[in-house]
Amino acid sequence: MRPSLSRRTILTATAASGAAVLGTTGPAEAAPPRDEGRRPPATAQPPSRELRTLLAEIDPARIEATVRRLVSFGTRHTLSVQDDPVRGIGAARDWLLAELRSYAAASGGRMTAELQSYVQEPASRVPTATRITNVLATLRGSVTPERVYVVSGHYDSRVTDVMDATSDAPGADDDASGVAVVLELARVMAKRRPASTIVFAAVAGEEQGLYGAAHMAQQFKAAGADVQGMFTNDIVGSSTADDGTRDPYTVRLFAEGVPSSETPEQAATRRSVGGENDSATRQLSRFVRDVADNDATGMQVRVIYRRDRYGRGGDHIPFLEQGYAAARFTEPAEDFAHQHQDVRVDEAGQQYGDLPEFCDFRYVARVARVNAATLWSLAQAPGTPRGAKIITSALTNSTDLAWTRGTEPDLAGYEVVWRETTDPEWTHVIPVADVTRHEVDLSKDNVFFGVRAVNRAGLRSPVAFPQPAAG
Repeated sequence: MRPSLSRRTILTATAASGAAVLGTTGPAEAAPPRDEGRRPPATAQPPSRELRTLLAEIDPARIEATVRRLVSFGTRHTLSVQDDPVRGIGAARDWLLAELRSYAAASGGRMTAELQSYVQEPASRVPTATRITNVLATLRGSVTPERVYVVSGHYDSRVTDVMDATSDAPGADDDASGVAVVLELARVMAKRRPASTIVFAAVAGEEQGLYGAAHMAQQFKAAGADVQGMFTNDIVGSSTADDGTRDPYTVRLFAEGVPSSETPEQAATRRSVGGENDSATRQLSRFVRDVADNDATGMQVRVIYRRDRYGRGGDHIPFLEQGYAAARFTEPAEDFAHQHQDVRVDEAGQQYGDLPEFCDFRYVARVARVNAATLWSLAQAPGTPRGAKIITSALTNSTDLAWTRGTEPDLAGYEVVWRETTDPEWTHVIPVADVTRHEVDLSKDNVFFGVRAVNRAGLRSPVAFPQPAAG
């Protein structure tokens, strides 16, 4: 079990180290305080030189410029005007498309940008038929393009009254910050050649009911897309909580346990053999820790074993409902005093609301690096093994594992991982070469097992959790 730093501990350590204040100006930030009790998991993957070069290109100044540009549209409410060139969600939509197309122009034809629109008929928080438009950029993989990873942020905004489509709703933290992460990833990766496909999405309709993300997930499902991972970045603009404490080197990752799409048969199997903590999403969250909780990102990834925060939800949920592995990045502790508030002046004469002045753009850049390390590692590594199973036909004190060989041309082999049933992360790794069956001299009744693929460059896939099978 890895203890995590408390907000107060981080605050004290940050103050002692002389870390920079909010924004992109001021003295250089000190190195992040690291908890000596936090040990890398056995499955951790050190960042390659290629990945470090990519992460170094992420620019806080560009992220700040994106947030401020989105705020400049006044409101981006989903029900706001769509044909005004300077105000409303339509103006934001058109600017986002132009930005992504400018990145695509540098991709040598590998990236395309488009609008994904549909008309939402009257429904909850949508009183009249409304066009909802996602802005997508797709960077096609060069080796396994059929394998897809998605990263998103929502570009719509709101004030306290969710039906107020005319008042200024800057939405700097919620969620221009997440959109800025997506755009910066698209800019940096457009010039590169990932092995698998990455989709960068700015979605609308989130504040009204996750409508844009639901449409996107449905479109992927209808097309039979092999989406092996989806991340949404929602409220990633600041490390300052409502009590003033700061935790500038931590990002939360919310990861669902029991899948939303679980069938009654799957539920019965899980009840008999365990696996409540071993959904595809939980394996994806472990992969994030493996590749992005390190000195290259400057961040600690705090995985939260929940779908989302109490009483709320994000754009990963429609993907979970379609059976995809999906998780949510969000800041360590929200400042509810600024989130969703109308723009006004407080008693001290200061502007009040979800404004850029409450964002820490160096923090957002570190969140972007966590996303970049995750997505690039996923795209370059083999896919998650398919057909992983524990053979239960023989009741012995050893464990017979089998899986289906992947089709990647650079596949080198596999590893079996295991841990005690009470451990949250994998603690042991067993190399087993390029085979599709392996017996381990440990009882399947006492520990949990997993299988991951390895390519010739030494990159590892997320872990597949095996299901019981007769043979």
